[in-house]
Amino acid sequence: MSWGTELWDQFENLDKHTQWGIDFLERYAKFVKERLEIEQNYAKQLRNLVKKYCPKRSKDEEPRFTSCLSFYSILGELNDYAGQREVVAEEMSHRVYNELMRYSQELKAERKHHLQEGRKAQQFLDQCWKQMDNSKKKFERECREAEKAQMTYDRLDNDINATKSEVEKAKAQLYMRTHMADESKNEYAAQLQNFNGEQWKHFNNSIPHIFKNLQDMDERRTVKLGETYRSFAEAERRVIPIISKCLDGMVSAAKAVDDRRDSTIVVESFKSGFDPPGDFPFEDFSQNLSRTGSDGTISNTPKGERERDLAPVPRSEAKHTIGRSKNKLWLFGKKPKVPSLEDFSHLPPEQRRKRLQQKIDELNRELQKETDQRDALNKMKDVYEKNPQMGDPNSLQPKISETNCNIQKLRSEIHKNETWLSEVEGKQSSRGDRRHSADNHHHTPHGRESPEGSYTDDTSQEHHTPHRRPAQPAQPNHDPHEFDDEFDDDDPLPVIGHCKALYSFDGQNEGTLTMAEDEILYIIEEDKGDGWTRARKQSGEEGYVPTSYVEITIEKNSKGAVTYI
Repeated sequence: MSWGTELWDQFENLDKHTQWGIDFLERYAKFVKERLEIEQNYAKQLRNLVKKYCPKRSKDEEPRFTSCLSFYSILGELNDYAGQREVVAEEMSHRVYNELMRYSQELKAERKHHLQEGRKAQQFLDQCWKQMDNSKKKFERECREAEKAQMTYDRLDNDINATKSEVEKAKAQLYMRTHMADESKNEYAAQLQNFNGEQWKHFNNSIPHIFKNLQDMDERRTVKLGETYRSFAEAERRVIPIISKCLDGMVSAAKAVDDRRDSTIVVESFKSGFDPPGDFPFEDFSQNLSRTGSDGTISNTPKGERERDLAPVPRSEAKHTIGRSKNKLWLFGKKPKVPSLEDFSHLPPEQRRKRLQQKIDELNRELQKETDQRDALNKMKDVYEKNPQMGDPNSLQPKISETNCNIQKLRSEIHKNETWLSEVEGKQSSRGDRRHSADNHHHTPHGRESPEGSYTDDTSQEHHTPHRRPAQPAQPNHDPHEFDDEFDDDDPLPVIGHCKALYSFDGQNEGTLTMAEDEILYIIEEDKGDGWTRARKQSGEEGYVPTSYVEITIEKNSKGAVTYI
């Protein structure tokens, strides 16, 4: 149904209805704004909560218990969940609220334009009606004047006392009024015809066209509301898969909690490696008392042996033994504060061994980095010597010397820490031997649990099994043909990406690869910092090409991808 034909006389009501539609659209936009503000505040509060309970210590000090790690995983998943709430708020803001506010302004401008056209058409029709009405009133007035002139003329014409001049004057007046009435009649007829034509155009052309535009505008507003309703729901639906993954991650973190693993970590963290304290000797203060003959027959122990066993312990030594047991060996004794030493000698043997092993591992990693850097510098120097136009090889010598110095320092540190580690492991092995001999001396039955609980076997394995350490990297070979010998491998390197040649390269030097502009090559080894990338042609030929000459695309999911530090 068309508003132009069905509602031709409801201009004011359509004006109110279209204004209500725009007000309703803006009200919905306000609702969406408050909704996205709730999402933003919710996400902000979640992030603050995660930040509040996240550990503020370094990674070395973080607990390794599975319950703590699972809780930190849950915090991470919750942080991702908060990010998805922010995505929902952003989608609502961009796709719904901003779109509604923009469309509202367009509707207001369009409605104003259509209503102005309708008012102009109505004003023009009113103006035509006023002109027709004025001509009608003028025609009516002239007709009355003509009737009066007719009556005056008839009265004077029938009056025998009226002079001829009066009769002629009345006749002329009658003629003039009759002529004016005829002109007014013609003007009224013309105005009436014009008004009828304009009125027909107004109600059959202008108003239907304007009302049709208003109807289209209102229908588009309704469609836009439906689209924003859908976008409002889709903004929430799009993040449901990711939110489900976050919740699945929380469930997986809960399943990762292992009570036995946590108990083992407690033992590994606090095990000292010391032996439990031995029995205190009996101090006999009755030696100087005289004994009767009957008293001497109480014990069959020889006198010399008895005196040796019952010899008094010096009080200073006894006090030192008690203090040592209290500070170091007693189960619930307070651990004394000892300054940290380079060799970790302030720690118990087991903890010292672990710290030394960690230090050696860290030094080995640093040594590997320095060695790789030295190899890259030597390779770059070799390239500069073969291609002087690419750079001065002497400029790399200070950096190479500095790297060699760092390598020597790291090796010295590793040797020193390994010496300390061997010393600790030797002491633990001798202590374990003494413990076994003491157990045999006391005739401990097989299967009896040791004072350290069920971890005696594990400790024994730690004492008697040599600890594996990463092998030191071999000294790099400074053979000038090392640049070319890298292609002598029996197994080809895997492809980790591809590249496109930006410029042509002749590859005149040994070990380099000739390529044409726009040629596609396979990447088998990334640039190690020397400005060269190892590539392979489709024909199988391999060699180095300048990194700046090609546009490289590395496939991150490739099994052969290697990242050089």
